[in-house]
Amino acid sequence: MTVERTRSVSTPDFPASLDEHGARGWRARLGSVPPIWLVLVALLVPIVWRDPSFAEPPSLMAFLKRCAPLIVVALGQLFVIVSGEFDLSVGALMTVCVVVAARLGDGDPSRTWWVIPLLFGIGLLVGLVNGVVTTLLRVPSFIATLGSMLVLNGAVFLWTGGSPTGALAGNLRVFGRLGVTVPVLGQLPYGVLVMLFVAVVATILLHHTRYGHQVFAVGGGVRAAALSGVDVWRVRTTAFVLSALSAVFAAILLAGYAGLSANSGAGYEFQAITTVVLAGAVLGGGRGTTVATVGGALTLQALFTLLNLLGFAKPLRDSAEGLLIIAAGAYTAYRARRSG
Repeated sequence: MTVERTRSVSTPDFPASLDEHGARGWRARLGSVPPIWLVLVALLVPIVWRDPSFAEPPSLMAFLKRCAPLIVVALGQLFVIVSGEFDLSVGALMTVCVVVAARLGDGDPSRTWWVIPLLFGIGLLVGLVNGVVTTLLRVPSFIATLGSMLVLNGAVFLWTGGSPTGALAGNLRVFGRLGVTVPVLGQLPYGVLVMLFVAVVATILLHHTRYGHQVFAVGGGVRAAALSGVDVWRVRTTAFVLSALSAVFAAILLAGYAGLSANSGAGYEFQAITTVVLAGAVLGGGRGTTVATVGGALTLQALFTLLNLLGFAKPLRDSAEGLLIIAAGAYTAYRARRSG
Protein backbone atom coordinates (compact mmCIF):
# COMPACT_ATOMS: atom_id res chain seq x y z
CA MET A 1 0.00 0.00 0.00
CA THR A 2 2.81 2.38 0.83
CA VAL A 3 4.47 1.75 -2.50
CA GLU A 4 1.23 2.37 -4.36
CA ARG A 5 0.70 5.68 -2.60
CA THR A 6 4.25 6.78 -3.36
CA ARG A 7 3.82 6.08 -7.07
CA SER A 8 0.48 7.83 -7.24
CA VAL A 9 1.90 10.96 -5.65
CA SER A 10 5.28 11.21 -7.35
CA THR A 11 4.48 10.09 -10.90
CA PRO A 12 2.19 12.98 -11.97
CA ASP A 13 4.74 15.56 -10.77
CA PHE A 14 7.49 14.34 -13.10
CA PRO A 15 6.04 15.49 -16.45
CA ALA A 16 5.06 18.83 -14.89
CA SER A 17 8.62 19.44 -13.69
CA LEU A 18 9.92 18.42 -17.12
CA ASP A 19 7.57 20.88 -18.83
CA GLU A 20 8.60 23.61 -16.43
CA HIS A 21 12.26 22.91 -17.11
CA GLY A 22 11.62 23.06 -20.87
CA ALA A 23 9.75 26.35 -20.50
CA ARG A 24 12.64 27.81 -18.54
CA GLY A 25 15.01 26.64 -21.26
CA TRP A 26 13.01 28.36 -23.99
CA ARG A 27 12.79 31.54 -21.92
CA ALA A 28 16.55 31.45 -21.39
CA ARG A 29 17.17 31.01 -25.12
CA LEU A 30 14.78 33.84 -25.94
CA GLY A 31 16.40 36.03 -23.33
CA SER A 32 19.83 35.46 -24.90
CA VAL A 33 18.64 36.86 -28.23
CA PRO A 34 19.42 40.61 -28.55
CA PRO A 35 16.08 42.48 -28.40
CA ILE A 36 16.80 44.25 -31.67
CA TRP A 37 16.39 40.97 -33.58
CA LEU A 38 12.89 40.58 -32.15
CA VAL A 39 12.10 44.11 -33.30
CA LEU A 40 13.39 43.18 -36.76
CA VAL A 41 11.02 40.20 -36.93
CA ALA A 42 8.14 42.44 -35.83
CA LEU A 43 8.93 44.82 -38.71
CA LEU A 44 9.35 42.08 -41.31
CA VAL A 45 5.87 40.71 -40.67
CA PRO A 46 3.98 43.80 -41.94
CA ILE A 47 6.50 44.25 -44.77
CA VAL A 48 5.86 40.73 -46.06
CA TRP A 49 2.11 41.16 -45.50
CA ARG A 50 2.17 44.38 -47.53
CA ASP A 51 4.52 43.01 -50.22
CA PRO A 52 4.65 39.17 -50.28
CA SER A 53 7.40 39.24 -52.93
CA PHE A 54 9.76 40.66 -50.29
CA ALA A 55 10.13 37.15 -48.82
CA GLU A 56 11.43 35.76 -52.13
CA PRO A 57 15.20 35.20 -52.37
CA PRO A 58 15.90 37.89 -55.04
CA SER A 59 14.13 40.56 -52.98
CA LEU A 60 15.85 39.48 -49.77
CA MET A 61 19.26 39.58 -51.47
CA ALA A 62 18.51 43.04 -52.84
CA PHE A 63 17.53 44.17 -49.34
CA LEU A 64 20.76 42.80 -47.84
CA LYS A 65 22.78 44.48 -50.59
CA ARG A 66 21.20 47.83 -49.69
CA CYS A 67 21.96 47.16 -46.02
CA ALA A 68 25.59 46.17 -46.58
CA PRO A 69 27.16 49.69 -46.61
CA LEU A 70 25.33 50.68 -43.42
CA ILE A 71 26.26 47.45 -41.65
CA VAL A 72 29.92 47.87 -42.56
CA VAL A 73 30.18 51.52 -41.49
CA ALA A 74 28.16 50.84 -38.30
CA LEU A 75 30.54 48.05 -37.28
CA GLY A 76 33.41 50.53 -37.51
CA GLN A 77 31.41 53.11 -35.56
CA LEU A 78 30.82 50.47 -32.89
CA PHE A 79 34.52 50.37 -32.01
CA VAL A 80 34.57 54.14 -31.51
CA ILE A 81 31.39 54.24 -29.43
CA VAL A 82 32.39 51.28 -27.25
CA SER A 83 35.65 53.12 -26.53
CA GLY A 84 33.60 56.11 -25.35
CA GLU A 85 33.89 58.42 -28.38
CA PHE A 86 31.99 59.49 -31.55
CA ASP A 87 32.91 59.60 -35.23
CA LEU A 88 30.84 62.06 -37.27
CA SER A 89 33.21 62.09 -40.25
CA VAL A 90 32.38 58.69 -41.79
CA GLY A 91 29.61 59.97 -44.10
CA ALA A 92 31.80 62.73 -45.52
CA LEU A 93 34.68 60.26 -45.92
CA MET A 94 32.39 57.96 -47.91
CA THR A 95 31.52 60.86 -50.23
CA VAL A 96 35.21 61.70 -50.66
CA CYS A 97 36.01 58.09 -51.60
CA VAL A 98 33.26 57.92 -54.23
CA VAL A 99 34.21 61.28 -55.77
CA VAL A 100 37.95 60.51 -55.78
CA ALA A 101 37.38 57.06 -57.33
CA ALA A 102 35.32 58.59 -60.14
CA ARG A 103 37.60 61.57 -60.75
CA LEU A 104 40.90 59.71 -60.73
CA GLY A 105 39.64 56.43 -62.15
CA ASP A 106 37.62 58.14 -64.89
CA GLY A 107 36.01 54.86 -65.92
CA ASP A 108 39.34 53.18 -66.72
CA PRO A 109 39.41 49.62 -65.26
CA SER A 110 43.24 49.58 -65.27
CA ARG A 111 43.30 52.42 -62.73
CA THR A 112 41.12 50.63 -60.17
CA TRP A 113 44.02 48.61 -58.76
CA TRP A 114 45.83 51.73 -57.54
CA VAL A 115 42.71 53.81 -56.85
CA ILE A 116 41.45 51.34 -54.21
CA PRO A 117 44.71 51.39 -52.17
CA LEU A 118 44.64 55.20 -52.45
CA LEU A 119 41.13 55.25 -50.96
CA PHE A 120 42.26 53.13 -48.02
CA GLY A 121 45.24 55.43 -47.61
CA ILE A 122 42.89 58.42 -47.36
CA GLY A 123 40.79 56.52 -44.81
CA LEU A 124 43.90 55.66 -42.78
CA LEU A 125 44.98 59.31 -42.76
CA VAL A 126 41.54 60.59 -41.70
CA GLY A 127 41.30 57.99 -38.94
CA LEU A 128 44.76 58.85 -37.61
CA VAL A 129 44.02 62.57 -37.60
CA ASN A 130 40.72 62.02 -35.77
CA GLY A 131 42.41 59.76 -33.24
CA VAL A 132 45.42 61.98 -32.57
CA VAL A 133 43.36 65.18 -32.28
CA THR A 134 40.96 63.44 -29.88
CA THR A 135 43.44 61.58 -27.71
CA LEU A 136 46.68 63.59 -27.70
CA LEU A 137 45.28 67.10 -28.19
CA ARG A 138 42.29 66.21 -25.95
CA VAL A 139 39.70 67.75 -28.27
CA PRO A 140 36.27 66.15 -27.66
CA SER A 141 35.61 63.61 -30.41
CA PHE A 142 32.27 65.25 -31.22
CA ILE A 143 34.08 68.49 -32.08
CA ALA A 144 37.10 66.84 -33.73
CA THR A 145 35.11 64.61 -36.07
CA LEU A 146 32.54 67.33 -36.77
CA GLY A 147 35.47 69.47 -37.91
CA SER A 148 36.76 66.60 -40.08
CA MET A 149 33.31 66.23 -41.61
CA LEU A 150 33.18 69.92 -42.54
CA VAL A 151 36.73 69.87 -43.91
CA LEU A 152 36.04 66.82 -46.09
CA ASN A 153 32.71 68.18 -47.36
CA GLY A 154 34.33 71.52 -48.13
CA ALA A 155 37.23 69.85 -49.94
CA VAL A 156 34.84 67.86 -52.13
CA PHE A 157 32.84 70.96 -53.01
CA LEU A 158 36.01 72.97 -53.73
CA TRP A 159 37.43 70.23 -55.95
CA THR A 160 34.24 69.48 -57.89
CA GLY A 161 32.39 72.78 -57.74
CA GLY A 162 29.39 70.88 -56.45
CA SER A 163 29.16 68.76 -59.60
CA PRO A 164 31.47 65.68 -59.56
CA THR A 165 33.00 64.63 -62.85
CA GLY A 166 34.49 61.39 -64.10
CA ALA A 167 33.10 57.87 -64.01
CA LEU A 168 33.33 54.82 -61.81
CA ALA A 169 35.13 51.91 -63.49
CA GLY A 170 33.16 48.77 -64.19
CA ASN A 171 35.47 46.54 -62.16
CA LEU A 172 35.07 48.87 -59.16
CA ARG A 173 31.28 48.77 -59.38
CA VAL A 174 31.33 44.96 -59.47
CA PHE A 175 31.41 44.87 -55.66
CA GLY A 176 28.04 46.57 -55.41
CA ARG A 177 26.29 45.30 -58.54
CA LEU A 178 27.17 41.68 -59.23
CA GLY A 179 27.48 38.47 -57.25
CA VAL A 180 27.91 34.70 -57.38
CA THR A 181 25.16 32.26 -58.29
CA VAL A 182 24.23 29.82 -55.52
CA PRO A 183 21.43 27.25 -55.22
CA VAL A 184 18.07 28.42 -53.83
CA LEU A 185 19.17 32.04 -53.29
CA GLY A 186 20.07 32.70 -56.91
CA GLN A 187 22.60 35.54 -57.05
CA LEU A 188 24.45 36.19 -53.80
CA PRO A 189 25.76 39.78 -54.13
CA TYR A 190 29.44 40.45 -53.60
CA GLY A 191 28.37 43.27 -51.28
CA VAL A 192 26.76 40.75 -48.93
CA LEU A 193 29.93 38.64 -48.96
CA VAL A 194 32.04 41.70 -48.13
CA MET A 195 29.61 42.57 -45.35
CA LEU A 196 29.84 39.07 -43.89
CA PHE A 197 33.64 39.19 -44.05
CA VAL A 198 33.77 42.54 -42.24
CA ALA A 199 31.24 41.32 -39.64
CA VAL A 200 33.30 38.19 -38.89
CA VAL A 201 36.56 40.14 -38.62
CA ALA A 202 34.92 42.79 -36.40
CA THR A 203 33.42 40.11 -34.15
CA ILE A 204 36.75 38.35 -33.69
CA LEU A 205 38.61 41.61 -33.12
CA LEU A 206 36.15 43.14 -30.64
CA HIS A 207 35.05 40.07 -28.69
CA HIS A 208 37.90 37.58 -28.92
CA THR A 209 41.17 39.54 -28.82
CA ARG A 210 43.16 41.41 -26.20
CA TYR A 211 42.64 44.63 -28.15
CA GLY A 212 38.86 44.18 -28.01
CA HIS A 213 38.98 43.70 -24.23
CA GLN A 214 41.01 46.92 -24.00
CA VAL A 215 38.38 48.80 -26.04
CA PHE A 216 35.70 47.76 -23.54
CA ALA A 217 38.00 48.62 -20.64
CA VAL A 218 38.69 52.13 -21.96
CA GLY A 219 35.00 52.73 -22.58
CA GLY A 220 34.13 51.49 -19.12
CA GLY A 221 36.54 53.85 -17.39
CA VAL A 222 39.58 55.65 -18.79
CA ARG A 223 41.36 56.10 -15.45
CA ALA A 224 40.87 52.51 -14.37
CA ALA A 225 42.02 51.26 -17.78
CA ALA A 226 45.14 53.44 -17.67
CA LEU A 227 46.00 52.29 -14.16
CA SER A 228 45.71 48.69 -15.31
CA GLY A 229 48.29 49.30 -18.03
CA VAL A 230 46.07 49.96 -21.08
CA ASP A 231 47.53 52.44 -23.58
CA VAL A 232 44.39 54.57 -23.87
CA TRP A 233 45.47 56.85 -26.71
CA ARG A 234 46.60 53.91 -28.85
CA VAL A 235 43.36 51.98 -28.27
CA ARG A 236 41.14 54.94 -29.12
CA THR A 237 43.23 56.04 -32.10
CA THR A 238 43.06 52.50 -33.49
CA ALA A 239 39.28 52.58 -33.05
CA PHE A 240 39.09 55.76 -35.16
CA VAL A 241 41.29 54.15 -37.81
CA LEU A 242 39.04 51.07 -37.93
CA SER A 243 35.99 53.32 -38.25
CA ALA A 244 37.54 55.22 -41.15
CA LEU A 245 38.63 52.03 -42.95
CA SER A 246 35.13 50.60 -42.57
CA ALA A 247 33.80 53.81 -44.17
CA VAL A 248 36.07 53.16 -47.17
CA PHE A 249 34.71 49.61 -47.51
CA ALA A 250 31.19 50.99 -47.28
CA ALA A 251 31.93 53.66 -49.91
CA ILE A 252 33.12 51.04 -52.40
CA LEU A 253 29.93 49.03 -51.87
CA LEU A 254 27.78 52.14 -52.10
CA ALA A 255 29.48 53.32 -55.28
CA GLY A 256 28.80 49.94 -56.85
CA TYR A 257 25.01 50.17 -56.89
CA ALA A 258 24.29 53.88 -56.28
CA GLY A 259 26.86 55.40 -58.64
CA LEU A 260 28.48 58.83 -58.49
CA SER A 261 26.91 61.60 -56.43
CA ALA A 262 28.11 64.70 -54.58
CA ASN A 263 26.10 63.49 -51.56
CA SER A 264 26.88 59.77 -51.68
CA GLY A 265 27.61 59.35 -47.99
CA ALA A 266 25.36 62.10 -46.64
CA GLY A 267 23.53 60.97 -43.52
CA TYR A 268 25.45 57.75 -43.04
CA GLU A 269 27.19 59.10 -39.94
CA PHE A 270 23.85 59.56 -38.19
CA GLN A 271 22.45 56.27 -39.47
CA ALA A 272 25.55 54.47 -38.17
CA ILE A 273 25.16 56.04 -34.71
CA THR A 274 21.43 55.25 -34.74
CA THR A 275 22.23 51.64 -35.62
CA VAL A 276 24.73 51.23 -32.81
CA VAL A 277 22.40 52.83 -30.25
CA LEU A 278 19.48 50.71 -31.46
CA ALA A 279 21.70 47.67 -30.96
CA GLY A 280 22.01 48.48 -27.26
CA ALA A 281 25.44 50.11 -27.12
CA VAL A 282 25.87 52.72 -24.40
CA LEU A 283 26.93 56.12 -25.75
CA GLY A 284 29.25 56.60 -22.79
CA GLY A 285 31.17 53.50 -23.86
CA GLY A 286 31.90 50.09 -22.41
CA ARG A 287 28.99 48.14 -23.90
CA GLY A 288 28.00 46.86 -27.37
CA THR A 289 28.08 43.78 -29.58
CA THR A 290 28.68 43.21 -33.28
CA VAL A 291 25.79 40.74 -33.64
CA ALA A 292 23.31 43.25 -32.25
CA THR A 293 24.81 45.99 -34.46
CA VAL A 294 24.11 43.93 -37.59
CA GLY A 295 20.56 43.47 -36.33
CA GLY A 296 20.29 47.21 -35.69
CA ALA A 297 21.27 48.06 -39.26
CA LEU A 298 18.80 45.54 -40.69
CA THR A 299 16.07 46.89 -38.39
CA LEU A 300 16.68 50.50 -39.43
CA GLN A 301 16.57 49.61 -43.14
CA ALA A 302 13.46 47.47 -42.56
CA LEU A 303 11.76 50.45 -40.91
CA PHE A 304 12.62 52.67 -43.88
CA THR A 305 11.32 49.97 -46.24
CA LEU A 306 8.04 49.77 -44.33
CA LEU A 307 7.62 53.55 -44.39
CA ASN A 308 8.22 53.56 -48.14
CA LEU A 309 5.67 50.80 -48.65
CA LEU A 310 3.16 52.81 -46.65
CA GLY A 311 3.80 55.84 -48.87
CA PHE A 312 5.45 58.11 -46.30
CA ALA A 313 7.84 60.80 -47.54
CA LYS A 314 11.55 61.08 -46.73
CA PRO A 315 11.11 63.88 -44.12
CA LEU A 316 9.02 61.48 -42.06
CA ARG A 317 11.77 58.90 -42.34
CA ASP A 318 14.26 61.42 -40.96
CA SER A 319 11.88 62.25 -38.12
CA ALA A 320 11.47 58.55 -37.36
CA GLU A 321 15.25 58.16 -37.24
CA GLY A 322 15.51 61.04 -34.76
CA LEU A 323 12.82 59.53 -32.55
CA LEU A 324 14.60 56.19 -32.69
CA ILE A 325 17.85 57.76 -31.49
CA ILE A 326 16.06 59.39 -28.54
CA ALA A 327 14.07 56.27 -27.63
CA ALA A 328 17.02 53.89 -27.98
CA GLY A 329 19.30 56.22 -26.02
CA ALA A 330 16.73 56.52 -23.23
CA TYR A 331 16.28 52.73 -23.11
CA THR A 332 20.01 51.98 -22.97
CA ALA A 333 20.50 54.61 -20.24
CA TYR A 334 17.63 53.09 -18.24
CA ARG A 335 19.08 49.60 -18.64
CA ALA A 336 22.51 50.83 -17.59
CA ARG A 337 21.05 52.38 -14.43
CA ARG A 338 19.23 49.17 -13.56
CA SER A 339 22.39 47.10 -14.02
CA GLY A 340 24.35 49.51 -11.83
